[in-house]
Amino acid sequence: MFDGPFDVFALIIAIIAFLIAIKASNQAAELRRRLSSLEEMVYAQRRVQPPPLMPAPVQAEAPATTPAEPPPLAPEAEAPPPLVTEVAAPPPLEAGTGADAPPPLPALDMREPGFEERLGTRWVVWIGGLALALGGFFMVRYSIEAGLVGPGVRVFLGGLFAAALLGAGEWSRRKESISNIAALPIANIPAILTAAGTAVAFATIYAAYALYGFLVPATAFVLLGLVALGTLAAALLHGPALAGLGVVGAFVTPLLVSSGKPDYWALYVYLAIVTAASFGLARIRLWRWLAVTTIAFAVLWIFPGLDTSDVQVAPHAFHAIAGFVLAALLVVCGFMFGPSIEDGEIEPVSSSSLGAYLFGAMLIVLSSAHADLALIAFTLLVGATLFVAWRAPAATGALGAAAATVFIVFAEWAVRANPDMLVLPGGPLPGIGPVATDSSVTLHLVMAAIFAAGFGMAGFFAQGRSNSAIIPVVWSAAGVATPIAILVALYARIAHLDRSIPFAILAVLLAAAFGAATEALARREDRPGAATSVALFATGTLGALALALTFALEKGWLTIALALMSLGTAWISLQRPIPVLRRLAAIFAAIVTARIVYDPRIVGDAVGTTPIFNWLLWGYGLPAASFWGASIFLRRRADDAPLRVVEAAAILFTALLAFMEIRHFATGGQMTSAPSLLECALQVCVAFAMAIGLERLRLRSRSIVHNVGAVVLTAIGGLISVFGLLILENPLLWHIDVGGAVFNLLLLGYALPAVLMLLLSYAVVGERGKAYANTIAGGALVFALAYVTLEIRRFYHGPILSSGETTGAEQYTYSIGWLAFGVVLLGVGILVNSERARLASAAVIALTILKAFVIDMSTLTGVYRALSFMCLGVVLVAIGWLYQRILFRRQAPPPAPQTGS
Repeated sequence: MFDGPFDVFALIIAIIAFLIAIKASNQAAELRRRLSSLEEMVYAQRRVQPPPLMPAPVQAEAPATTPAEPPPLAPEAEAPPPLVTEVAAPPPLEAGTGADAPPPLPALDMREPGFEERLGTRWVVWIGGLALALGGFFMVRYSIEAGLVGPGVRVFLGGLFAAALLGAGEWSRRKESISNIAALPIANIPAILTAAGTAVAFATIYAAYALYGFLVPATAFVLLGLVALGTLAAALLHGPALAGLGVVGAFVTPLLVSSGKPDYWALYVYLAIVTAASFGLARIRLWRWLAVTTIAFAVLWIFPGLDTSDVQVAPHAFHAIAGFVLAALLVVCGFMFGPSIEDGEIEPVSSSSLGAYLFGAMLIVLSSAHADLALIAFTLLVGATLFVAWRAPAATGALGAAAATVFIVFAEWAVRANPDMLVLPGGPLPGIGPVATDSSVTLHLVMAAIFAAGFGMAGFFAQGRSNSAIIPVVWSAAGVATPIAILVALYARIAHLDRSIPFAILAVLLAAAFGAATEALARREDRPGAATSVALFATGTLGALALALTFALEKGWLTIALALMSLGTAWISLQRPIPVLRRLAAIFAAIVTARIVYDPRIVGDAVGTTPIFNWLLWGYGLPAASFWGASIFLRRRADDAPLRVVEAAAILFTALLAFMEIRHFATGGQMTSAPSLLECALQVCVAFAMAIGLERLRLRSRSIVHNVGAVVLTAIGGLISVFGLLILENPLLWHIDVGGAVFNLLLLGYALPAVLMLLLSYAVVGERGKAYANTIAGGALVFALAYVTLEIRRFYHGPILSSGETTGAEQYTYSIGWLAFGVVLLGVGILVNSERARLASAAVIALTILKAFVIDMSTLTGVYRALSFMCLGVVLVAIGWLYQRILFRRQAPPPAPQTGS
């Protein structure tokens, strides 16, 4: 049916199946070897018996009052020895007894087979069996391509070859059962021959029907069914080796026996029979690996034909539905004919089998551009999944796959109809894109109503039906998430992500339904998983309300709504201490953070030009307040990862609010403009102010997030100070207007940051390392001295500091100003007894001395040079006197007492 690249695909599948069958056969051979070893040991124990004990001579009758003693035995009787792997030879009989000793049994060979033995007894046989099957297939193909024989002869020869292989397999099985070679660790030759025969029989019947038309569909169906049942019966006798090779061969047969024009109906009828036989065998022998292998091959067979423009929906839908029904009947534990399982346990194979066919049905819908028949088939399978999971808790895990596939179908429908949503904000262009009256909208709306009602009602009524905690939680999670996801997809498809009052009303109704479910479940008796389910429905209520705000208001309100959901979820977790609620609060915070990474302005160009009171205040301020409130609620229970995520989001949004508002104010609403001295100054001040606040807060909370946040904000403030204020926006280096004489940008950019650095250094004293605090204090000293210097230059040069020459008076004023600043620092250090202030004073005065000898001596002339050194000398002498008389005054020792002679 499928030529070209499918030949390589078939070869790969054959090799994989070959390896799987080898493993299964080795396991079966090992089990048979052990069973035969035990049988040999039991047989040996029966044959090797000790000689009968001789009767003891009759003694005189004892008095009636004395109990008779048992006759003495030559060997003391012992308990029978347990079964061992080696049987000891019987003791030799005494001469003259006339009894013949039984021949000794050969010792069992317990050694592991080596490479040569494995090669000769296992691998060669396996490769030979695979070669037989492939040889039959390729002979048929060669005869077709070369035109050697007619179609009737080809079919007859194929059937004859299959019968020969099956007969050889049965003959070898019976001969092997008669002989004693069954216990040897060799490959299962009868199973290999029988498997090859069944695979050739499958291929022959399929070729007679699909290629040559010798058989009508009914006859082909019966014959294929007979071969499948025969394979099932043979696998019960021959073990997993035949099952593995037979199933793989049956699934690969359509690839090896190909035709020019594919007939999907014939293919999928054939695959349905093969799947039924394989699932039946897996159910009887409880072979999970066989069920999983069958599901994997069946899902892979959905892909052929999906990449064409004209997808044949009907046969593909039949394949998905037939496989789903067979899996539900034979694979799902606790449902119909499936294996039994303990109540309340979710079984992976049961859930994944239904999920795999749901995935296939979803692929058919997407590939057919949401054809009506594909949508109907998909809806039936989703409904069947809910029914099967309702009756069989083992398949509850399939609810997640059902919810995920439903959302993918609706999301792809929305994006397919609105491709511009991926690249353009604000919905479709005028005249381009769908409208709400398109023909496909009606069917999707009906599907959406069915899915939302089905998942929601099932999630509510499933509560209290199971003694397991996880099952009601899965039902409630699917019942809450699916309606919300469908509502979002419909909103994107029909309203184009724009304001829509009807969708806001639907969201409010959904919130009311979730709220009613929350209240009803809260009044019930406590059952396993009930608390978590109540919390999920309560979270769904908050989510629906947030969507209502999003649908009714502008787009930026989505960020605010999600932040409010975090706050509400944290409050609910305080009322009902359920761990999942704490994680949900953190997830909402993470989603909001990701949202601002996508668009930091939140509403694009519609931020506004009003300082402070613009969209940034709402878009960052309300989420920041929500996250701070959520962190307060979460901290009352524990200090864990969700709390730290919310605290980090609170700090992030607070900092971003300040920085973005500063940028908006400094650029006049043009957020993409270059930075300025005003912006850098405000950002430095805000960063250090928030760092001081976090340093104080962490002393009470002992939160690692507050600790790290304070350090990060300090580092950000330091970097902007160095690279922004001292280099990139330094008015000494660039043409910058600093403003008035006193109240100017110098006061904001250098004096205020110096004060904030000083306060921050005192805030971290004793709490962090000494070097950390001293570094911040050193920065305060640098910026204070820079402010003094720049203010002096502003006095001489006006608002533009980078223009004009430096006069002698200006140089002298620098020296006097620095010296006065050092004296002020010394006075403060003396008054408050601060060693740090006195050391800062010493540094400033040392710098002044250096300036006097290096700059003033070479640049100043006349009276300015003399005054500079005179003032410096007076100040230094005064400082020395202060240190001697006040700070380090030495007390004279008291006179020694006089002693009389």
